[in-house]
Amino acid sequence: MSSELRENEQRILLCLKRLGGSGKVEQISEIENLAHAAVMRAALTLSEKGLIKIRESRFSVIELTDEGRTYVEEGLPERKLLATVMKAGGKITIEELADKAGLDPRLFPIALGWLIRKGWVKLDGKELRLIVSSEPEEGRDERLLRLLYRRSLVYEELDDELKATVNELKRRRLVRVSEEYVRSLELTDRGWKLLKQGLKVSRELTRLKPELIVTGKWREYRFVKYNVKAPVPTVWGGKKHPYLRFLDEMRKKLVAMGFKEMKGPTVESNFFNFDALFTPQDHPAREIFDIYMVKEPEYGDLSNYKTILENVKETHENGWITGSKGWRYKFSIKDSSRLILRGHGTALSVRMLISDELEVPGKYFSIVR
Repeated sequence: MSSELRENEQRILLCLKRLGGSGKVEQISEIENLAHAAVMRAALTLSEKGLIKIRESRFSVIELTDEGRTYVEEGLPERKLLATVMKAGGKITIEELADKAGLDPRLFPIALGWLIRKGWVKLDGKELRLIVSSEPEEGRDERLLRLLYRRSLVYEELDDELKATVNELKRRRLVRVSEEYVRSLELTDRGWKLLKQGLKVSRELTRLKPELIVTGKWREYRFVKYNVKAPVPTVWGGKKHPYLRFLDEMRKKLVAMGFKEMKGPTVESNFFNFDALFTPQDHPAREIFDIYMVKEPEYGDLSNYKTILENVKETHENGWITGSKGWRYKFSIKDSSRLILRGHGTALSVRMLISDELEVPGKYFSIVR
């Protein structure tokens, strides 16, 4: 069994033995200089093998709020009111007290309520009369606040009186109570049996480096076995969009029928996108495509299409040899070379018709926008 244990698992078992059979995860983590997560991973494996038990307990931690910390340093507001009453000779009106005490107006009625509730003064009409003859001793609330100023406390470890005091301070928002969890590890009979048989921590090797081979130090380590059949999380990778899969199917079917796919640039010139298709250069017919102009570079090179460009120019201006009168305007070669984002797929048909790769007869298609 011991040969099947990983290094951290062996260390935790031996640590629990030194601690008398049980210990908190944080304690073991500090002793063995292991991360909390590393201790828990090893503990879960040891628990599955029946060598330890993992126990979890919940407790409530009491801590001071910022306001509570201020009152420990400066005194409770009812103490300030009491000092003002005593300074006034033991008798003062509520209005005078509010004026002389210098408390926040929102805090004054709360402090006044506690001053009366603690029995330090009594209300006689609109006057407050001192009951105590001297400065009262610290109450449970003040002693508890002072204690919490030094360290946090566990609610479950307090007696009933202190618990009631905590609840009062919580209502006054001077303390906060939060829940925390503690995990402890405890050796089982099976774990003790294994330790009695003798257990020695063996250093593990998960990656064999050249220097370990050269120096022969690899003999000092135990090689970790990897379970290549261990289940791994399912990875849901990205998938192709259904519409794109549909286009791929269409492409395959058309190619199988003898068609050839036409491809071309996304950045196109006005010449192939409009002019070669006999669309006037300055006409509302171009607006239906919502064309985007390329900012840089603005113009393309049509020097390889001089003859065709001239024929298209003549066709626009006077009909050339087509028998048409054309559009009868001055055709701009510069505007024809203006670069745009291709507005439709028919521009590819124009490029194919003037291409040396054109086959007649031939069947062509394009799946573009």
